[in-house]
Order: sequence, then C-alpha cells, then structure tokens
Amino acid sequence: MKFSLFAHMERISPEDDQKQLYDEFIELCKIADRGGMHAVWTGEHHGMNFTISPNPFLNLVDVARHTEHVRLGTGTVIAPFWHPIRLAGEAALTDIITDGRLDLGIARGAYSFEYERMMPGMDAWEAGQRMRELIPAVQQLWKGNYAQEGEFHSFPETTSSPKPVQQDGPPIWVAARDPNSHEFAVSNGCNVQVTPLWQGDGEIKSLMERFTSACAKFPEMPRPKIMLLQHTYVADSAEDVKLAAEELNRFYCYFGAWFKNERPVDQGLIQPLTEAEIAAHPFYSPEAMERDLVIAEPSGVIERLKKYEALGYDEYSFWIDSSMSFERKKASLERFINDVMPAFA
Repeated sequence: MKFSLFAHMERISPEDDQKQLYDEFIELCKIADRGGMHAVWTGEHHGMNFTISPNPFLNLVDVARHTEHVRLGTGTVIAPFWHPIRLAGEAALTDIITDGRLDLGIARGAYSFEYERMMPGMDAWEAGQRMRELIPAVQQLWKGNYAQEGEFHSFPETTSSPKPVQQDGPPIWVAARDPNSHEFAVSNGCNVQVTPLWQGDGEIKSLMERFTSACAKFPEMPRPKIMLLQHTYVADSAEDVKLAAEELNRFYCYFGAWFKNERPVDQGLIQPLTEAEIAAHPFYSPEAMERDLVIAEPSGVIERLKKYEALGYDEYSFWIDSSMSFERKKASLERFINDVMPAFA
C-alpha cells in the first residue's frame, strides 16, 4: 500500500495570514516528498477560507518546483465548474510542466455553498451527470480530433492543446460513494478515490465491497487502483490522542456547518460555532472521532492501516486538514513517515 498526503491551505480565523498558510502548505508537501510518500493531493474550492484552493493546478505546478519525486494529484477538481476543452488543456499543460507527475482527480462537488455561486440552480444530481459527460470527453480530447453533442457541452472537432506527457494522459481518479459511481469509474478506465464520512471501519469495508462488485461487473476492464482518503493523526501519547480527537471533532463540526449551508459567511469565514453547539452535535463527538478516524499512537495507526491494506486498498491518503496548528500537523506527519510507513516497506 502506498501513502500520500492530502492537504489544503486552511484558514479558520481572520488573524491567519494567507501567505504564511500557503508557505506552511508547501512545507508539508516538502516533508511528504523528502519522507518518501507517493503523492500529494489538493482540491478545488471557491469562496471558502475553510479550504482555499481556487485552482489546484496552480498549487501543483508550484509544489513541483519544491519537490522531486511525489506524484501531484488534484483531489479533486469539481466537474461542473469545468468545460471539457479547458480541463483537458490545463491538465495537459500541468502534466508537461511537472514532467508527467500529474494525477487528475475529478468529483461532482459536495458543497451547495459553491454550487449556488458557481452554477446557480444546479443540484447534486445534475453535478453528477455533468461529471459523467466530462470525463469521457477529456479522455477523447487527449487522443485528439474529438467532437461532442452532449447534454451540457457541445463543440466541433477539437484536440487538446497541448497534449499531456503521459501516454494516454494523466491517470484519472473518480471520487465515488454509491455503486453507480464505482461502476462508472471502472467502466471508463478510471481509478477510484473513496472517503468514509462518519461510519468508521464498517463504511471503509462497504466502500471496498462496492468497488470489488464494480470490477466484477466489468471483467473486460483492467482492475483500476483504489485510494482511501482518511483524516489521520499520529499521536505521541495517550493524552495526545484525546487532544487530537477533540480538535478533529471541532473540524468536523465546522465541516458539517459548511455542508448544511445555513450559517452566515463573512469574508469567506463561517460564523463561529459556540462550544454548546459543538457539544450538542447529534453524531460528531471526540469519542466518535477516535472510533471512526485514524487517531492513535504509531502502533495503533499501523494496526488500523494493516486492516485497510488487507481489504485491498492500493493507496492510503493522510488527510491532514484538521484546524490544528501547523506545528501539530507537522509533528504528526513526521511521526507517520518515521514510525508508521516503515512497517509497510
């Protein structure tokens, strides 16, 4: 099983300096590269200081300047916000600039906050249909001389300009949850990225079962790769485990607030949650975080990840966004590299 880092520029307070946050993001990517991790992933978000990344290709081109070995992945671009010709061309140019290190992760998106601003009136169903039209179009544009009459985009014969360095283009990863998404990915020759949300190891097993069923449904297709994205914290003590669970619980309460899209947002920052609101959340709690996420001392992290490897996951992505301080993120990542990864060498 390979290991990667999933990170964003994460701003949670008006006092946070954006340039400093970006420099810290780059430093985490450099640590991942020096430590022998397989890839760095960063996503696309708009108008949200919670995860700042308006164009992940810009981030990845810069990360390429600071690293030597890691693959560079969009985790993920939001399909409905892209025209297929533009996505094919920008991904191809990024692949050229990064010497063929690009992996292209694509999703339908998750936040109605972004839908309302970028594609007013669009719902999650339409976003998913747009993704299903976009991906085959990008694949064909990389081959060249492709025309489309689609539901969402139509254009005369066109070739991606430029063409990517990698033969057949960068590997495409589809963010999948339901069985239909897994089947779409497998049938189109795409890898799969899954993110368990709040049901722990049971959900991680279920997501793999959906992937396996999709592979069985399309036996003529080579088995793609599947990546597990999970919030992770490698602690230095039992007390540190408890602290990290409290911090990640706060993060998830804010994630839930952004997802519900009901609280006021000012200058890109959501109205702060009160301690009472955090304590009263119906299913997020520090105990649930410790149960469902990977928060443990190194031996406990190794034990959890060995289970995921045995299930058949090809890549485990260390999701480091957590609203923790940079120092705590850095220390956890270094413990992961030094104390956990060698067990999988």
